[in-house]
Amino acid sequence: MLSLSAALTAELQAIVGPGGFRAGADIEEKNYRDMMGARAIVPSLLLRPETTGQVAAILKACHNAGQPIAPQGGMTGLVSAAAPQEGEIALSLERMNRVIEVDRLTATMTVEAGVPLQVIQEQAAEEGMLFPLDLGARGSCTIGGNLSTNAGGNRVIRYGMTRELVIGVEAVLADGTVINGLHKLRKNNTGYDLKQLFIGSEGTLGIITKAVLKLEAMPRSQAVALCGVGDFKQVAELLVHSQSGLGGNLSAFEVIWNNTYRLIDQHVSHLSVPLPVEFPFYVLVESMGSNPGQDVEQFVDCLGAAAEKKLVDEVVIADTDSKIEKLWAVRDGAAEVIGVGYMHAYDVSLNIDDMGYFGEEVECRLRAVWPEAVLGLFGHIGDGNVHIIINVGPDTRDCHLQIDEIIYQLVQELHGSVSAEHGIGTMKKAFLPYSKSEAEIALMRSLKQAMDPAGILNPGRIF
Repeated sequence: MLSLSAALTAELQAIVGPGGFRAGADIEEKNYRDMMGARAIVPSLLLRPETTGQVAAILKACHNAGQPIAPQGGMTGLVSAAAPQEGEIALSLERMNRVIEVDRLTATMTVEAGVPLQVIQEQAAEEGMLFPLDLGARGSCTIGGNLSTNAGGNRVIRYGMTRELVIGVEAVLADGTVINGLHKLRKNNTGYDLKQLFIGSEGTLGIITKAVLKLEAMPRSQAVALCGVGDFKQVAELLVHSQSGLGGNLSAFEVIWNNTYRLIDQHVSHLSVPLPVEFPFYVLVESMGSNPGQDVEQFVDCLGAAAEKKLVDEVVIADTDSKIEKLWAVRDGAAEVIGVGYMHAYDVSLNIDDMGYFGEEVECRLRAVWPEAVLGLFGHIGDGNVHIIINVGPDTRDCHLQIDEIIYQLVQELHGSVSAEHGIGTMKKAFLPYSKSEAEIALMRSLKQAMDPAGILNPGRIF
């Protein structure tokens, strides 16, 4: 463990001032315990800078001293990338929380990294626009964390991952150098797209301090349906049918396996499921457009045609805000299952035509070891993302590596990704070779060495 010198401590305290410096008992649990809960090492110091200049000064000082740093956003990640490890300083961007500008002419918003996602959504809505990234943790996650993990969420099928929603970023390198890539130019083909080095790199190549985000026109219509479906082949055919029938209006295509739907019905007390628990799959389809009357008619016609093709067995349609909210609450309820004990959460990416087999096979392999396991599958199937939640009994926490191996081995066999949207962090780094070749990992290591030669930024994450 590194010993934090009195000189470095004094230098860092002088950089951030009293309001940005925390030590010992003054460090709140939210700054060292992440969503996974089991990783909770109190950092030597917590630094809370207010400006990019302060971030740069902190990194320069720590680079010179060889002091490792754990950058933090909202601490809502699920792979323990932001939870401090032994001997690390925590650097939280929570005080850098200003919306700098909303530009309606260029359809952009410039923000600091500590702005919560929900604030960005609400600010865009006040201007009659939409920032389409949406996650269940919207109220507590921050845009800097979203960028550093390349967050996905509910509407990737239409708007893409976070990296598709960013025009430019400002970032600070490990040695304190500021890379100012803030601009609003949609077309800027001047060599390497440097922002992509920082987006999705989990704070290992630099710390994002500001970003210029893309905004979209606010949809004037929204309609949602929950469909009961008989098998996964019909689920896949319904996706193709919806893409054809709704075109660009298709904004979400979410699937809940029967095992998860039953868990929601039994263990999420504030919800009432709208369809019987007898269907093998439940598909939430969402349409968002600009012509309210025509869009809803198109949506109803599309689902009616799906019923005629026997792609769906039963449908509940919502076209008012309150009804739409209730249907989305059922989908979000998959992440709220309680009462069965601690549940490990997984997110993997697969080719859509492999998902039916994956769902059956992963349950078969897991139950071969833990016959009484409680598990559920759900996900953003329109973009190839499956989530798994599982409890194997009182020793679930101790069995996570064994569960990992079973799930990720199957993902490797199907040439999928061990992380669709959560990142690698510390929890998945042993399984990175399951989805990346030796040459790819070597290139990633070369980038890390070039940009952070002292290895102070989030060491031990990803690799």
